[in-house]
Amino acid sequence: MAGHIQDRWYKTEKGPDGKPVKVKSDRYGLGLRYRARYVGPDGTEKSKSFPDRQKRAAEAWLTNLEADMSRGQYIDPRTSRITFREYAERWLAALTTDLTSRAAFEGRLRLHALPYLGSRPIGSFQPEHVREWLRDLEDSVAAASYRRLIFDAVSSVLNAAVDDRLLPMNPCRARSVKAPRPAPTRVHPWSAEQVFAVREGLPDRYWATADVGGGCGLRQGEIFGLAVDNIGDLGWLYVRQQIKKLRGGLVFAPPKRGKIRDVPLDPEVSAALTEHMKRFPPVDVTLPWLTPTGPKVTHRLIFTSGAGSAVWSNAFNDQAWKPALASAGIIPVPEKGKRYEAAREHGMHALRHFYASVLLDAGENVKALSLYLGHSDPGFTLRVYTHLMPSSETRTRSAISAMYRAAGHAHDGPETAHAA
Repeated sequence: MAGHIQDRWYKTEKGPDGKPVKVKSDRYGLGLRYRARYVGPDGTEKSKSFPDRQKRAAEAWLTNLEADMSRGQYIDPRTSRITFREYAERWLAALTTDLTSRAAFEGRLRLHALPYLGSRPIGSFQPEHVREWLRDLEDSVAAASYRRLIFDAVSSVLNAAVDDRLLPMNPCRARSVKAPRPAPTRVHPWSAEQVFAVREGLPDRYWATADVGGGCGLRQGEIFGLAVDNIGDLGWLYVRQQIKKLRGGLVFAPPKRGKIRDVPLDPEVSAALTEHMKRFPPVDVTLPWLTPTGPKVTHRLIFTSGAGSAVWSNAFNDQAWKPALASAGIIPVPEKGKRYEAAREHGMHALRHFYASVLLDAGENVKALSLYLGHSDPGFTLRVYTHLMPSSETRTRSAISAMYRAAGHAHDGPETAHAA
């Protein structure tokens, strides 16, 4: 057994004959009687107290501890008493991801997890606690896709707690815990008519953003971060930086996941950019690199605000993009004095979907499209856009028909069948 059991109601003294005898201690009848003591893996003594008539429970507890130590599954009871809030803050501080992702994690935990789970000791988590929290989350967050992101953030914290031996298992992974499952959705790309209708609805200084988004597949931040020296002489667009909103300010940063890339620049898109730069000359804009305290970097930006500064996405979306969507009939025009409705599926990202649909319809392969879009791997591109690829059923029928014709057995109509 790892350790021993101390009976605090009795002590051992020498009797009249010099032999040890048990006598009542000053604590007799007061408090918890048995104290299970052991030395942990860190070399410090630890203990747990049990009431009268529970010596066997204390012995069993020590036996289980010894088994956990031998299996490398020991959990220190004292350190596991740290609350979820305290541990989550430590976890966030140690994240090595970029600041934008860290801020997203922090926001999800702060708004939707800590108010419910923050005061619970990390070592006390059971699947039932996660199930109850998920039920409350359904009432406060309507979108299953966002609930899944919140759930994943909590699960990541608890995974780290398991790794740090504060928790024996992650309750988010229990079979009885059902992670939020967003309803499967398909990308429904705009038609060319819709793209050009939205383009015409934009302020003229932003017309060419639709050309770059729909004709090169750039993300919104990459469009706003596009600089003069990103336009190549040989029909290429070099995607090297984007503009990101971080902690209330703007910064230059690499493209998403650091995926710098070269995208074919069509002559029509090139002409649109040339015309734009004649009407709205590029402006030198200086911003920090990567973090608000990072080194200052200057780029001669193609798209800027009317004041000659970097474009803020929120202002652009509310004041330029949504009115253009309404003018194109994609979202309704709001009543006087009211805001435009939320249009997440019709954000500027819709131009990337349009770009992908045009390339796939023209027969471009998925690997090339994945490179142009800056995706992490072609498999992701295939999962998102597979339903937009030219119909395999049509290709199959055409191939079989071609085989019949080549073999001279094609059924070209009643006359052929009669002649045979």
